[in-house]
Amino acid sequence: MNKRAVKENQQRQKSNHKALLVIDVQKGLFSKSTPVYHAGVLLENIKSLILKAYEAGAPVFFIRHSNTGWLKKGTDGWQLHDELVPADVDFIIDKSHSSAFTGTNLAAELQSRGVSHLVITGLVSNGCVKATCQDALQNNYAVTLAADAHSTFHKDAADIIAEWNVKFAESGIAVKPAADISLF
Repeated sequence: MNKRAVKENQQRQKSNHKALLVIDVQKGLFSKSTPVYHAGVLLENIKSLILKAYEAGAPVFFIRHSNTGWLKKGTDGWQLHDELVPADVDFIIDKSHSSAFTGTNLAAELQSRGVSHLVITGLVSNGCVKATCQDALQNNYAVTLAADAHSTFHKDAADIIAEWNVKFAESGIAVKPAADISLF
């Protein structure tokens, strides 16, 4: 993304209504032979962002992926991680594509709530998180990615996360540690 697009995204971030997206933090992804990188830190950072969202009155959207394998709809692996328990006011969006926008009602739900800025977390960095971030930008949302609240289960996870944090920032996404993100 060029410097103009980066500046436009930064301007959108100054005055808007935010929502938190928690992408694909499902049991099946934590049971792979290569574990989710820094799973404990990931979960703690996501939970801290959920609390910030509640305090700010920002909507929280839990996104669940389904496929024909280890995330088959209705199975235990498809369920959200046990440490993430949506409140009655939260939204659960089920998807079968990489982007949380493709084939779902996410855009309509965000629009109906006047959301213009998304804070994104979840799994996996170079998969569904990437696709959702890209689609959010294409749909003119300001985007903040929690640099320490997205991960993957690849053997080179640390390098993949670092690489994508740079690529996300270069595309105009604000990449910040969870502790530095405000949902107000």
